[in-house]
Amino acid sequence: MSIDSGVLILAQAGVGSVKLNKIYAAYSLGASKRQILQHVILPNSLPEIFTGMRVAMGGCWGTVVAAELVAAESGVGYMIMVASKFLSTDIVVLGVIIVGAIGYGIDILMRKLKQS
Repeated sequence: MSIDSGVLILAQAGVGSVKLNKIYAAYSLGASKRQILQHVILPNSLPEIFTGMRVAMGGCWGTVVAAELVAAESGVGYMIMVASKFLSTDIVVLGVIIVGAIGYGIDILMRKLKQS
């Protein structure tokens, strides 16, 4: 399963989890389909969508680091590869810590976006 399909599946699950009572209530109050989408479905499905985006960001960050490890001439992954060739364990460990810290920062940013 690719990263895109994971986000899509969680977005679909979020839309499917909207209670029909809310949609029927909006219809009974005279809401149009656009208003129901904008004011009922989207706000109620955002937690699932953000969860999918949060998971996808982790996968994307891992892909960037892996690409740097394989075929880059700069970046943290390249630094780790060069240091490993020269048996500079301290630089390799520092690189891994940097990768982890950036990944953790991305996760914190996604959590803050979800809360706001």
